[in-house]
Amino acid sequence: MNNRKVTRQAIIESFTNILKPLEYVHALWEAGAGAFNRIDTWSDIDLYVVVDDECVERAVREIERAVRSIAEYDLTFRLPEPAWHGHSQVFYRLKNASPFLLLDVAIMKRSSRNKFLEYKIHGVPIVYFDKTGIVRDDPVDADAFLEKLKERLETMRTTFPMFFVFTLKELNRGHDMTALSCYMNYAMRPLIELLRIKYSPYHYDFHTYYIDYELPPEIVKRLRALFYVARPREIRSSLSEVERWFTEEIESIDIEEVKRRL
Repeated sequence: MNNRKVTRQAIIESFTNILKPLEYVHALWEAGAGAFNRIDTWSDIDLYVVVDDECVERAVREIERAVRSIAEYDLTFRLPEPAWHGHSQVFYRLKNASPFLLLDVAIMKRSSRNKFLEYKIHGVPIVYFDKTGIVRDDPVDADAFLEKLKERLETMRTTFPMFFVFTLKELNRGHDMTALSCYMNYAMRPLIELLRIKYSPYHYDFHTYYIDYELPPEIVKRLRALFYVARPREIRSSLSEVERWFTEEIESIDIEEVKRRL
């Protein structure tokens, strides 16, 4: 190893060279920004590896070898298991790489049915090798997804006005930091979710991720004005605007238009 900066391509080549010859490793692909054709200077690298069910730990050791073959790392973290997604996941921050080029590796059992391969939700993966035809689109049932969105809309009709008052409660108490937290969680977050149902329904639960790409510019501009509140009086004023906007949107949302977007 030397002191040259480690590149994205070097990481991919190392993983491919070390993992592809292993008979228990079946596929390697890149998700995240790569799957949406949005890689830039600040993108991390999300790699998915599929292995025989009984070989996860062996694969983790080989991944460690792939990393060390090109760079030392100063930080690593393995997600405690069982993880919410059912896979093993390890993160590395490499010494001779941009700190933004964080390496995020998910190791999936071959038998897993949840491989994040719904292209309409997770983008089209960049496949580095696939020995057994694992990497293929897992089509989303649009009708079932629409029913989920309709249920979510009905839930928000109740939860938004119910929990909206939490922000006002903390403002009235003079607890401005707690009020700001409540404002973001119980006012802004459901508003953004509602707007995403309207404009980018497959990403309705992605919160702020990708909103600059997926929401209309005028909507992003209006949201930005409501995001940057610093003083209690600004929170109170913006809260009223969020309430008006949410109420207008949820009463006027066109389910047929959402269906067409799906």
